[in-house]
Amino acid sequence: MKQYRDYYFKKAKQDNYPARSVYKLQEMDKAHKLLRQGQKVLDLGACPGSWTLYAAERVGAGGRVLGIDLNMPDTRFPEQVTFLQEDIFARSPHFLGHLQALAPFDVVMSDMAPKTTGSKFTDQARSIQLVEAAFNVAEEWLVPGGTFVAKVFEGPDVQPFVQSIKARFAKVAMFKPKSSRAESKEIFILGLGFVPMAAEALPA
Repeated sequence: MKQYRDYYFKKAKQDNYPARSVYKLQEMDKAHKLLRQGQKVLDLGACPGSWTLYAAERVGAGGRVLGIDLNMPDTRFPEQVTFLQEDIFARSPHFLGHLQALAPFDVVMSDMAPKTTGSKFTDQARSIQLVEAAFNVAEEWLVPGGTFVAKVFEGPDVQPFVQSIKARFAKVAMFKPKSSRAESKEIFILGLGFVPMAAEALPA
């Protein structure tokens, strides 16, 4: 297991990413073609910035990436990235102003995770709360046909949540990256082809 961890840790350093989490997003992107040139991306729970950097590379100079986290990273980002130290639950005027300026987003992604307590039940419940918060943001700011990606800790609340959002996407899938640690309980929920509520309510 130590060798497994070392491989992705060292690879991230060699590739100039601040964390190994980048390879999880890379795997999902290769499998489902999440990111493309010119897109606008909202990255929630973005610190230390590996997902933000990767998204910036994929969307290119013509795209935009807005990273949000409670902490500011030391990472240097290209010009198409804006990084804000904000709480998505607080919705400050500063945060909302940036959302409104860039919206709608083609991709809303969340690598948010709760501070672990050692209690699987508590940690999973808090993880679901973060996913629900991320989806609430996506529901408001995603472009029709857009993509939602969110990390969650596996547990009994995951499948009910997945079922609850199925009507809002053309496809909902679960993804367990090979680059996740084997002992990790994290899994990623992918919502592809967002269906806004107004469009969903239209008669066939």
